Amino acid sequence: MNDATPDLSVASAHALLARWVNPVTDTEEIDLRSALGRVLAQDVVSPIDVPPHDNSAMDGFAFHGAQLQAAQPLRLRVIGTALAGKAWAGTVGAGECVKIMTGAVLPTGLDTVAPLELVKADGEQHIVVPPNALNAGENRRLRGEDLQLGQPALRQGHTLGPAALGLIASLGLPTAKVFRRVKVAFFSTGDEILSLGDAPREGAVYDSNRYTLFGLLTRLGVEVLDMGVVRDAPAQLDAAFRQAAQQADAIVTSGGVSMGDADHTRALLQQLGDVAFWRIAMRPGRPMAVGRIARATGGPPAVLFGLPGNPVAAMVTFLAFVRPALQRLMGAVVEEPVLLRATSAEGLRKKPGRTEYQRGIVTLEADGTLRVRTTGPQGSGVLRSMVEANGLIVLHHDQGRVNAGDAVDVMMFDGVL
Repeated sequence: MNDATPDLSVASAHALLARWVNPVTDTEEIDLRSALGRVLAQDVVSPIDVPPHDNSAMDGFAFHGAQLQAAQPLRLRVIGTALAGKAWAGTVGAGECVKIMTGAVLPTGLDTVAPLELVKADGEQHIVVPPNALNAGENRRLRGEDLQLGQPALRQGHTLGPAALGLIASLGLPTAKVFRRVKVAFFSTGDEILSLGDAPREGAVYDSNRYTLFGLLTRLGVEVLDMGVVRDAPAQLDAAFRQAAQQADAIVTSGGVSMGDADHTRALLQQLGDVAFWRIAMRPGRPMAVGRIARATGGPPAVLFGLPGNPVAAMVTFLAFVRPALQRLMGAVVEEPVLLRATSAEGLRKKPGRTEYQRGIVTLEADGTLRVRTTGPQGSGVLRSMVEANGLIVLHHDQGRVNAGDAVDVMMFDGVL
């Protein structure tokens, strides 16, 4: 790619990454308690009906619903009690009912449950269901209503959250088959970078990117390999890239991808593998390198993401591109981020021809609408703005100036940062 090549649009960059990044194929069977955040390597097929029998959806009285008549109360004699975990084996005839607990098996032939709070007692052995208060079939959970025997409960590529773990457990399955963890090596580049504990010096800055990237990668659920800081020396960078490619499936760096004399990432990529793109029509984060580095021992090449050195630009490009690419590498189904619509509290300057991500604070107004304002100055080095923000205002490629009161899209941070 030469310097005269136009910047790639965000959409084109995503399409290219979708072609370049292929999921890992190695799998493992692991205990369900260890599977949180892992990606399913095969469908989970239900070995049972869930629930396994018709049961009551609440505490109440079970009876034959056909006895209900419009505008007339129904008087029933209570002949027993059905408890959860212990089926009631008697027979219930016309004019009769059983007291039943939530989750208890419905006795044979019964299809309706009158909630405790709905009925009125009529002596010690009878209850009365008020007229027009209940329909036949209400408050009954049907066998297989949630899942039927042989039905896929979860599909391959699903990232297992707490609810999914509970769903698998409800099927009586103690393990899950998942893709192996993706290994990601990361390091910062630059002679101006100070590690924590180093004495301050003129012109140098402390390395924040390694810590934000560590947090982003750890939250994503990959296996993280921190390779520290690599100086702006081609030989050191070459050695770091080769080592990372041998040990990891993907490499994430920050710094060294612009057009300065000491920015060597792009040139080294061309020597060690190939470069997909290195300039994107976006702000912040225009300079970004993506490439592949071959492994000396063979196998799939490691994918490299060279992020900008400015802290906000590094985080935004990670969220916009690296995170979905790594999810694809993990074998996960990658979905488009859900964008919320909010009213802009202020005018936002924007020229068509690039996508902009501005740090925003979204609030819920008294009338139930969402309102968003920026965090203030939007410089790509203002890391404080990422702490104050709860989302990114996404100003799309062809979009122009935004006036106060206009609707804008917002990508929320919840669950990501």
